[in-house]
Amino acid sequence: MNRRNFIYQTFGGIAWLTLMANCRPRNKAIVPSAPKQKLGVALVGLGYYSTDLLAPALLETEHCYLAGIVTGTPEKAERWKKQYNLKDQNIYNYGNFERIADNPDIDIIYIVLPPSMHAEYVIKAAKAGKHVWCEKPMAMTVAECGLMISACRENNVQLSIGYRMQHEPNTRDIMAFAKEKPYGAIQKIMAEAGYYDGRTDHWKQKKAMGGGATYDMGVYCINAARYASGKEPIAVKASKSTTRPRIYKETDETMNFDLFFDDGTVATCETSLGKSLNRLHVQCANGWYGLEPFQAYSGIQGETSDGKRLNKSIPNEQARQMDDDAMAILQNTPNLVPGEEGLKDIRVVEAIFRSVELGRKVEI
Repeated sequence: MNRRNFIYQTFGGIAWLTLMANCRPRNKAIVPSAPKQKLGVALVGLGYYSTDLLAPALLETEHCYLAGIVTGTPEKAERWKKQYNLKDQNIYNYGNFERIADNPDIDIIYIVLPPSMHAEYVIKAAKAGKHVWCEKPMAMTVAECGLMISACRENNVQLSIGYRMQHEPNTRDIMAFAKEKPYGAIQKIMAEAGYYDGRTDHWKQKKAMGGGATYDMGVYCINAARYASGKEPIAVKASKSTTRPRIYKETDETMNFDLFFDDGTVATCETSLGKSLNRLHVQCANGWYGLEPFQAYSGIQGETSDGKRLNKSIPNEQARQMDDDAMAILQNTPNLVPGEEGLKDIRVVEAIFRSVELGRKVEI
């Protein structure tokens, strides 16, 4: 937008609002609008996760719906408009993103971009007065996480990080075990998360964009170690490796790390973009329990040492996550995974890379 158009639209809009205010019948009371029953969500970034998972899930949600999109690709915008019957005024690009502030159809902005862009767009969304959902990992650094949290707090909007597993019922059983200790004191945790990524020129192979196994899949392990123990790690020892150095020359293909807790518990973790890994196991003084898979898009299940099955099912993990977070906004209650939760994981991520750089155990 050039300067002339900006001035015309801005001051033209002000004049229009002034005119409408002066023309309003003075003998007629203004009736406040009824509270919304469902919240409008705008997805920012229309890659695989938005296209194949979030948008279909928003067709199943009860408390929110797909109201708009933000994309830099006109072809995608046209395709999504037709597929989801979106209004023209609810389709944005990155050049006019700020105009979303004036759109009453959109209550929530869901950031589904590479990690290097999370902080910028979460802060923009908060300043637009919209509630914010942000995919994991929350950001590149602890400092960025802090700025995101502050921006949402200052603009009185909720910030939730997209850790869908914390909404999943079997995972919530694991979280309850951490508090109740049904099998005695927790001694060891093992968390493994990974898959084989055959792409050779994707942002996940680019350091500046937040690529690598630790940011992408490692946060599942970190988060699991934290919710399975109910505690925060105090130190980490990490090492990285690769079988494809030409592809993973900037980022980590595989990361192994041990997390140490103040009660002596150790969490042994492995994350990779070079092999399939999907297991959470908790060893206790009087037994054990775990999930396998523990972070798949469906089919989470597990068992305990005394034969109990952990196999509760839900129709759609992403729909459950978004409905839970929408209800927190509608009821003005805390959400399950606030920004502070994402920050704690990024603090560990930073320590992991510091441990690799120094070649030794480091404090978190």
